[in-house]
Amino acid sequence: MIVIAGIGLALLVLALIISLLLRRQLREKYATLWLLIGIVILILAIFPGLLLGLSDALGVAVPSNLIFALALVLLIGVALHLSWELSQAEDEVRRVAEDVAILRTEVEELRRNAGLEPGTGGPAAAPHADPVAPQDGEDRTVDEG
Repeated sequence: MIVIAGIGLALLVLALIISLLLRRQLREKYATLWLLIGIVILILAIFPGLLLGLSDALGVAVPSNLIFALALVLLIGVALHLSWELSQAEDEVRRVAEDVAILRTEVEELRRNAGLEPGTGGPAAAPHADPVAPQDGEDRTVDEG
């Protein structure tokens, strides 16, 4: 009965991972690890003697202790990897925020040099004028074709 439950769990894990991949809710670089884990669970569920042989070879008295130790190492590795990914994302967000601040400063400088008041979108002399509207007979039609 435990073999059938193990096979069911492994198939459920594999189906969930594939479903998340197909719906683009899990990136491939993360799915590879989880697919590997699901395949290992499936192999160990189908051939429970492999776990016994592996635990004997490694000198572990109880095979379930080997599973727990491997799970602990795996979880520590996943936590470390996700912490690294988070650090990379925070650095990228900081760089983008700095770039936006620089661009905002440049836009405000260009508005000042063009005689526009910051925040109004219009010339300093005529705050309600549309800066995009044609002036002095200009034709600014947009070709949408």
